[in-house]
Amino acid sequence: MTEREVPPRTQALAVVTAGFGQNLVLTTVTTFILVYLVQYAGISTAGLAVVTAIITVAKVVDAVTDPVMGVVIDLTRTRWGKLRPYLLFSAVPVALLTTLMFSVPDADEPLQLVWFGVVYALWGFAYTVCDVPFWGLIGSAFPDPARRTRVIGDVRAFGAISLGLATLGMPWLARALSGGETTGSGWSLAVLVISVLGMGLFLLAFFFTRERASSLAGGRLTLRQLAGTLARNTPLLLVLLGSVLGFGRYIVQAGGAVFVVVAYGDEGLFTLIGAAIIAGMVISSFTTPLLLRAISGRALVIASSLLGAALYVAMYLVGFASILWIVVFIFLTGLTLGVFLVVQATMIADAVDDAERRTGVRNDGISFATLTFVSKIMSALAVLVFGVFVVLAGYEAGATVTPAMQHTVFLSITLVPAASCLLSAVPFAFVRLPSHPAPERS
Repeated sequence: MTEREVPPRTQALAVVTAGFGQNLVLTTVTTFILVYLVQYAGISTAGLAVVTAIITVAKVVDAVTDPVMGVVIDLTRTRWGKLRPYLLFSAVPVALLTTLMFSVPDADEPLQLVWFGVVYALWGFAYTVCDVPFWGLIGSAFPDPARRTRVIGDVRAFGAISLGLATLGMPWLARALSGGETTGSGWSLAVLVISVLGMGLFLLAFFFTRERASSLAGGRLTLRQLAGTLARNTPLLLVLLGSVLGFGRYIVQAGGAVFVVVAYGDEGLFTLIGAAIIAGMVISSFTTPLLLRAISGRALVIASSLLGAALYVAMYLVGFASILWIVVFIFLTGLTLGVFLVVQATMIADAVDDAERRTGVRNDGISFATLTFVSKIMSALAVLVFGVFVVLAGYEAGATVTPAMQHTVFLSITLVPAASCLLSAVPFAFVRLPSHPAPERS
């Protein structure tokens, strides 16, 4: 039975709304899980060390499962396509596991840690099952490159908006549902509400999008074909290499809260830095598709990398005496980060199209699995490098902050990202992809 056609504009609206809902859930977990465990589940300092180990191991495993999930997707054949079924069947598990993660039982700490470890591992797997096909669907549902670029820009922009809304709104919602002073049960209810809402919106991508048909004779792929086309997709591999080398773009997000404590003694000031990053990303995510009408993705990502490097160096030279100057520079670097994220996803989609034209094999799953894979690697490297600089600085809770300590931490969020941006530009300079056709009129 053939499914009815869905207009491109409806598909675009569904995908953007789905991405917004998905980011509400992701932001809730990444931003508030440690706060919940320490303040409301009563996890001790020793227990928190175990939690950190659990999260680290789970993230490594999660990164490895992304390509595996991509292969599974590309080998899948159903009447709904190879991508959309995973969106349908992952939404409820993600919502349920997110709620359970914020519903740690009032029991002995070892049992609490086991509960968290099992639930977090299952949540990571379920989220991979929903995230990899979601990005692959964007590449498949929008064959016109101009429209696809606009959709990617909107997904990135509204993802940043949902990040801001969740970051600011979740504590308020938890307090409101606690009936007064915030409680653990209030957090559980708040997360339940956001999980149901977020994954409910996510399901719109299943109901209101359609995948393009495979151009491969018989519509069947083999593991050997997938591996071969991926290994020969030089533009895709160069984009991935440039992305990993650009991990420094994520260091401010990874260590900004620690930096403001070291530099200013007030972690609340991170709200200004976080708002500046989000504002820059939202603006550039909306405008990058317009820029791509006049300039190639390769030229734009190189230019944004060089500009980002210059801005980080300028921030280092100006110094951190004034938080206002830091906020200005963080906003400007947020603009370059938004450009990078849109062009990165766009170039991967273009590389998939190019490989299909050359080989007849379309591998949305494994190709877009590499997007989520490198994003996790970039985040992990950012945390690792920032952590090394914090150790070199000798900073720890309760330590007397010295100018040398401040300078070392400041280096990590300025000159390290600058060098990373410069290195990132090199592989992108060698990417060769066909020019886009004229923008679709609609």
